[in-house]
Amino acid sequence: MKSRDVESDFELYVTRTPGYLWALFFRRLHVHPIAVTLMGIVIGAASGWFFYSTDLRLNLIGMLMLIWANWYDCADGQLARMTGQKTLVGRVLDGFAGDVWFFCIYLAILLRLWPQWGIAIFLLEAWAGLYCHTRQCAIGDYYRNVHLWTMFGGEGSELDSSVQVKARMQRLRWCSGQWFEKLYLFFYARYTCGQERQTPEFQKLRPLMEGQPLGSDIRNVFRQESKPLMPLCNILTFDTRVIVLFLSLLVGLPWIYFIFEATVLEAVRYYLIHRHESLCRRCRQTLSQP
Repeated sequence: MKSRDVESDFELYVTRTPGYLWALFFRRLHVHPIAVTLMGIVIGAASGWFFYSTDLRLNLIGMLMLIWANWYDCADGQLARMTGQKTLVGRVLDGFAGDVWFFCIYLAILLRLWPQWGIAIFLLEAWAGLYCHTRQCAIGDYYRNVHLWTMFGGEGSELDSSVQVKARMQRLRWCSGQWFEKLYLFFYARYTCGQERQTPEFQKLRPLMEGQPLGSDIRNVFRQESKPLMPLCNILTFDTRVIVLFLSLLVGLPWIYFIFEATVLEAVRYYLIHRHESLCRRCRQTLSQP
C-alpha cells in the first residue's frame, strides 16, 4: 500500500487484497511482473468485446474480465516490489494498460450504439474519452502523488517535474540503446505538462514546499487539508467510473456512462481543482510571510 490516506476501504479490500494474493501466487510460480502486465492487458482489452453485445450474460462476462484485469494491474506492481524486478518496460506497460482497456471498451460500445445514434455517439464518446477521461484520471493521480510527496518526500511518491523529465530525455540519444527510454520520457513529459497546466497554484507553491523538512508545520497543515480531498481523487480514477459503467450496462443503456463522465465526473474535477488550488494559495501566502 502507498498510504491509507490515499487508498479507500473499497480499494483496499476489492482491489489491493486480491491483487496481493495474485502477486503471491505469481511469485511462487516465478512469473515475471511484465508477464502479469501483459496478461492483464489482454484480459482487459478482451472484456470490451463482451460489451458490444446486448446480451446481458455476455456483458456480465466482460465485467468479470475487467475486474480480473484490474487485479492483475494491481498485482504486477506488488510483485515487482516483492521480487525487485522493477523495469522501465514494466512501468511503461503498466501505464499503457488502462488506455488499452478503455479504448477497446469505448470502441465496442460505439459499434453497439452506432445503428441508433449514428455520429452523435462518436462525438459524445470522443468528448468523454479524449477530453474528460484523460484529464480526470491525470488530475486524480497527480493530487494523490502530491499528497504522498507532502508526507514522504520524493522517495515516497511518483511526483515528477516536467522540467526534470525533459532534462533526462535530452541527455539520452536516439541512435543508441537508450531510444526506448527516450521515447517513453517524451510522452511522459507531455503527460506531466498536462498535469501541471491544471495546477498553477501548486506549481508556485512547490518550490517553497521543497525547502520545508518532512514533518514541518506547513507540510502537516497541507496534509490535514489535503486528506479530505483524496476520496474525490479516487472517484476520478478507476473504481467509480467502472461501477457506473457496469450499472449502465446492466440496465441496457451504456450511453449513460459517457454522460456521467462528461458531466458528474467533470464537475468533481473542477471542484477538486478549486479546493486544492485554494489550499495551495493559502499555504503559499503563509510561507511568503516574514
